[in-house]
Amino acid sequence: MLLLTAGLFQEPIVAFVILLAVILVVPLIFERLRLPGLVGLLAAGVALGPNGLNIFQTESETMNLLSDIGLIYLMFVAGLEIDIDQFTRTRNRSIGFGTFTFLVPLIVGTIVGRLFGFDWNPAILIGSLFASHTLLAYPIVSRLGIVNNEAVTVTIGATIFTDIGALLVLAICIGIHAGDFTVFKLFTLLGALGIYTIVILVGFDKAGREFFKRSGDEEGNQFLFVLLAVFLASVGAQLIGVEKIVGAFLSGLAVNRVVGDTPVKEKVVFVGSVLFIPIFFVDMGLLIRVPVFIQSLSDPKLLGLTIAIVVGLIFSKMAAAVLAKLAYRYSWTEMMVMGSLSLPQVAATLAATLVGYRAGLLTEGVLNSVIVLMLVTSTLGPILTARFATELQAETVEDLPPTLADPVWISQMTVLVPVYNPNTEANLLELAALIARSHSGRLIPFAVAFSQSHLNSSQMQERLDRSELLLERATQFAQSFDVEVSPILRIDDRIAQGITRASREHHANLIIMGWGRQSRFGERLFRTIVSDVLYAAPCPVAVARLLKSPSQFQKILIPIENLTLRSISALQFALNIATATNGQMTLMHVCGRATSASKIAWIRSQLDLLVEKLAPQVEQIATEIVIIPEDDIGRAIVAASKSFDLLILRSSQTPNTAGGLILGNLVSQISVQIQCSMILFDEPEVVDRPLLLPNS
Repeated sequence: MLLLTAGLFQEPIVAFVILLAVILVVPLIFERLRLPGLVGLLAAGVALGPNGLNIFQTESETMNLLSDIGLIYLMFVAGLEIDIDQFTRTRNRSIGFGTFTFLVPLIVGTIVGRLFGFDWNPAILIGSLFASHTLLAYPIVSRLGIVNNEAVTVTIGATIFTDIGALLVLAICIGIHAGDFTVFKLFTLLGALGIYTIVILVGFDKAGREFFKRSGDEEGNQFLFVLLAVFLASVGAQLIGVEKIVGAFLSGLAVNRVVGDTPVKEKVVFVGSVLFIPIFFVDMGLLIRVPVFIQSLSDPKLLGLTIAIVVGLIFSKMAAAVLAKLAYRYSWTEMMVMGSLSLPQVAATLAATLVGYRAGLLTEGVLNSVIVLMLVTSTLGPILTARFATELQAETVEDLPPTLADPVWISQMTVLVPVYNPNTEANLLELAALIARSHSGRLIPFAVAFSQSHLNSSQMQERLDRSELLLERATQFAQSFDVEVSPILRIDDRIAQGITRASREHHANLIIMGWGRQSRFGERLFRTIVSDVLYAAPCPVAVARLLKSPSQFQKILIPIENLTLRSISALQFALNIATATNGQMTLMHVCGRATSASKIAWIRSQLDLLVEKLAPQVEQIATEIVIIPEDDIGRAIVAASKSFDLLILRSSQTPNTAGGLILGNLVSQISVQIQCSMILFDEPEVVDRPLLLPNS
């Protein structure tokens, strides 16, 4: 029986099932313990590896294949997520800071390697591990509305320079380590790499644009094209004698602008983030030998190496930020934000470390030290960013228009409501009717008859009959609110596409959709129709989970993160509801516990001014401003929402990633804990419409 069980674990399909279970369950458990999901995956690798249950082996062909795909995917996503436009806007200073934050850590890392007895080649490779960085704290600066701050933009742009430089050093070091490496071969490799880089960046970009233009809305084929580009570039890199991760990173840069923020990009990142990249981290855990790891903490030399790598990295990144401060006259706060943003070492660092370790260039002690480095910097970097980024000047209310009430009032506002679930549509229709009526507009109940078969089939007729029945019931219900109702039925093979195209064809100003209470497991596994609509909609979208009649919404809570026009769109939407229900609004801002009293006073003055700019609409509505000192934003919102009827949040449909591994965003963290009605409000980057303010 034991032999049978042991043999069963050697089956590739059984190993794959176990990996899926680990990826699904372990990160969620660790996140609930307030530990990074990455730590859970590494721990799972240790537990299931040769030093634990011995279910997985490091030499397993299945694990090697899946891990290699994850490694390639990790570097591809790192290139894909770099904002080329931001780099272009501050190209010169990005290259300048990129040079500082590449050369200083490279030199310091090389010195650390030499001090601990490594030859020049592995010592320089250790230095290159210091040189790159992962923008793990980008969601923090994005949430605070300071992405357009020059220091932040320069740091983001420098990522291109540091990652390419680090991968170039890796390619050279691996080539030298292979033996028989002359100066002539070095220049030959550099020349081949230069030509290869141009072919990838220019050729793949042009080919991608042409293919996407010809393929139209065929997302499946576009997805396959991107995958082909990734692995073709990786194979090409190996053909010229460099590591495949170099090709993966370059392919990410090449198709960056082609895929943009389309659903194709989301699909590509999603597949890697929930499957292949986590497998890579599990495989990294297999390489950790617990006895050796413990020995490294007790052996003075190995412990010294770990401390030197961690301290050296922190010192060198901060030193590079100091040089940027002196060169470009940044403030001390901007310097700290630049240093903390460039501190985390995850994607390129782990990938290069694994390549160097497999090639025999780096020791197990270095591998263990880099894992400690990842854990320390991925924790310390975001903490420092959150601490200092709040002191940077975000866009202020003074920068906004004199009044947020648009002079061109919407006289015929159109609200589109997709109807599908009879159990939830009543509250959605009532909400839409209240808003449309406040603008003397109209309500469009909308149904899609999903078509994947012949239009004359009995199955198609059943769907049409059901949709017509839904529309008839919705129309009768909506008319009771004394608002113009124009039901629309559409046949389409994609539900989200049908909704977004109908909203454009009928000039909708707002889409209101239903949203059920979904578990974190479901959010990790499934990509919903709502996500597609949020991406493609030509107008604002409100995704609502309404637990009672909207006419009963007397107390409305609106968390305000920053003061940009996009961030206050949710406030303007809330005004429509408060006006229709004669309710009261509470504007809540959550700041860190370490925020100074002067900073809190400034925030309050800005929110007071914001309320003034919304006059005269707010004059008729009781409005309160609350500032809560709390480091955990989600916890503060959940606690505050308990005494409110409705919570309105800005939606963020793009997942935040750390080297491609999905991190829980604010909405997914708190949605299952919110007990009141909840609306996620979002709008396109560019939307041709007046502001959504109610008629006075």
